[in-house]
Amino acid sequence: MFSHTTVGTADVETARRFYEPWLRVLGLEIKFADANWLGWKSPSSDRPLFLVTRPYDGQPVSTGNGQMIAFLAERRSDVDRCHGLAIEHAGRCEGKPGLRPAYHPNYYGAYFRDLDGNKLCVCSHGTE
Repeated sequence: MFSHTTVGTADVETARRFYEPWLRVLGLEIKFADANWLGWKSPSSDRPLFLVTRPYDGQPVSTGNGQMIAFLAERRSDVDRCHGLAIEHAGRCEGKPGLRPAYHPNYYGAYFRDLDGNKLCVCSHGTE
């Protein structure tokens, strides 16, 4: 459905140190990295990409109210690990890992913000 999803950052190298540990848990790998942007993908496909970049217009990074990117995890334990790594790398908790039965009976998710304030989620829809 998606070609790529992008979030802004003020500091690409700091963003890399934040994202890399927990995206690795999800099996994502770096496709490219330079001083202005980073791109991750699944090892089995070139798309979709998750991109982190300095704003193209040169203006300061800003976040949207109500915007969030959710990453799919195979297992609930992966959700826990990703949330822990995000917080360990200076992310801000927006909702600890747990079941959210209001979404559906097996929805297990965790929410956090990166160092630039972008809201992210890691979730699993399975039973383990």
